[in-house]
Amino acid sequence: MRDRDLNTELRKARRAFGFPPVSRARADGLLAVGGDLSPERLLVAYANGIFPWPSSTDDKIPWFCPTPRAVLVPGRIRLGRTLRRTARRAPFAITFDRAFPQVITACAELRRASGTWITPEMTQAYIHLHRLGFAHSVEAWREDTLVGGVYGVSLGSAFFGESMFRREPDASKLALLALLDQLHRWNFAFLDCQQMSPHVERLGAVEWSLDHFQSQLGTALETDTRQGSWSAPTPS
Repeated sequence: MRDRDLNTELRKARRAFGFPPVSRARADGLLAVGGDLSPERLLVAYANGIFPWPSSTDDKIPWFCPTPRAVLVPGRIRLGRTLRRTARRAPFAITFDRAFPQVITACAELRRASGTWITPEMTQAYIHLHRLGFAHSVEAWREDTLVGGVYGVSLGSAFFGESMFRREPDASKLALLALLDQLHRWNFAFLDCQQMSPHVERLGAVEWSLDHFQSQLGTALETDTRQGSWSAPTPS
């Protein structure tokens, strides 16, 4: 079976995994509660524009599909003067899929004080998805020290950004820019940011309605998925 056929089957499997139509999501984006974090359920969710957003205090997993949806379109990114200068200096070494467990663990640890949705169960589930070749990370290094990174899930020509962290100024931003640059080279349709934030808005993120997002996602899933480990690109 071709990857694009698998993507289509994932999209059709929504009902089998208990997900209602995305149009039934509440105003805050909540669509369903329950289930597990198996790779199959996660992939079906992402193929339908749904993602888990659990609380560390609740055993039941909430699934969200917010509208409008914030997305970054590769090739249409805005860089401020300061960030552009920093990117030209290339202060960090950038790698792809070199330290996925460390990146997701760092994302969870840095948000634990304010309450994180990256529970231990989420961490293990996404590490499993990474080993299957669907979840990816981009890392920023200062010599041998991991100082920033971003991770997410890839299906077809869609990338679903999950979280990012930094231990040095601009480290996570440069990791994200490296990811966006590579997605542009690979003709990816969009990077899903889930919800608008000041950071992604400054980079040129736009908001799509639910119907438009689902339409673009359906088109993106007609492309074969780049499953497996990703390699760092040659700097441009």
